[in-house]
Amino acid sequence: MEKTKSKKLNIWFESDMDADADEPGSAKPGGKSGNKEQAASKGQLAEFIAIASVPLVLVLGNSMLVPILPDMQERLGISQFQSSLVITLFSVTAGLVIPISGYLSDRFSRKAIMIPSLIIYGAAGILAGFGAIWNSYAILITARAIQGLGAAGTAPIAMALAGDLYKEAMESKALGLTEASNGAGKVVSPILGSLLALIVWYAAFFAFPVFCLLSLLCVMFLLKEPKKEKQPPKLKEYLGNIGKIMKQKGRWLIASFFAGSIALFILFGVLFYLSDILEMEPYFIDGVKKGLVLAIPLFGLVVTSYTTGALIKKNGTVMRWLINIGLAVMTVSLGLCIFLFNKSIYVFIGLLTLSSVGTGLLLPCLNTMITGSVQREQRGMITSLYNCLRFLGVAAGPPLFGWLMEKSDQLVFISVTILAFLTLGMVFFLIKPKGKVGG
Repeated sequence: MEKTKSKKLNIWFESDMDADADEPGSAKPGGKSGNKEQAASKGQLAEFIAIASVPLVLVLGNSMLVPILPDMQERLGISQFQSSLVITLFSVTAGLVIPISGYLSDRFSRKAIMIPSLIIYGAAGILAGFGAIWNSYAILITARAIQGLGAAGTAPIAMALAGDLYKEAMESKALGLTEASNGAGKVVSPILGSLLALIVWYAAFFAFPVFCLLSLLCVMFLLKEPKKEKQPPKLKEYLGNIGKIMKQKGRWLIASFFAGSIALFILFGVLFYLSDILEMEPYFIDGVKKGLVLAIPLFGLVVTSYTTGALIKKNGTVMRWLINIGLAVMTVSLGLCIFLFNKSIYVFIGLLTLSSVGTGLLLPCLNTMITGSVQREQRGMITSLYNCLRFLGVAAGPPLFGWLMEKSDQLVFISVTILAFLTLGMVFFLIKPKGKVGG
């Protein structure tokens, strides 16, 4: 197994791609083997850039729209619930189709699913933009559903591909960086969405195809997918293998699926809540300023996700500690919001940032455990089931938070505090990794 180092990012990569390309121990600085080592390092960095671009594009598809939802309501004459469906329907559609994409990626190849998915995702963005120009909510919401179909074959499959390419500690680091890329998209997208809205409120829809094209080119030309070692099983045998995995590991796998879903439900719901109240009295913060404020909690998520992925190294004991600490931090910070949400905007945003830090401790650990729990032949389906619930969590956030906000602001935080606490209890008793986590 070859190990190379990128000096610029200070990241070690370990890939299955070129394990037998050079003889072990033959690398000498300044020689031909040293040059090969540098070339391999650049190739592996290119692999990561390509993989990380996929979740980044996926996040932009939802989070860039959060700052423009109030404008959308005003321009199209729709309700708050209808505007929330622009995010929700996208995520529900993706969530329902993800398991099919996961099976197809196991049956054929990861790139064979990711490439057409990115094309569909970008093309539907153009259709959504024209729906906004024509003041047609029906066209816009239909296009968002089509985008969801494309999204189903993007980030979930990229997570499986990261598991295919990297092993041991490098897998957890790559998955942590992928989660950080996801979080970075959440940081950048509110700001970018607000900046694009300065041109015209629906400009974000037309920006999607540009980002999709860049990611598409990266996937096509920078990624070299490992060859399958054996022929994929038939559907009946494949489903039987998935059933065996769920029978053996289902207790902690299902708990992990729900923990990731609930974490993202809370994250996106809180963002929806914060986006809405910032424009109200006494804050009156909108546009780019609002995007910058929304980016603060997300920045905490990015930094923590990257650091967590780099540190855990598939150590089950460390993962268990970080998962429980992350959910405990979320529970305490959201609980304090019940009493402090209307006292000071600075304290409130600080508490939401602390909750995001808890999410950043949780997600990379779950990603590594789930991806490493199975062999390559079933990895696409297992990671897709996980991402299916993550998508549904994102989908449920805005409409449920919107409904709770109509009842009471305190009820919003009472509800999510109880939910985080119950999730902590579930995880504490059901997820107990020990030693080295691996398939």
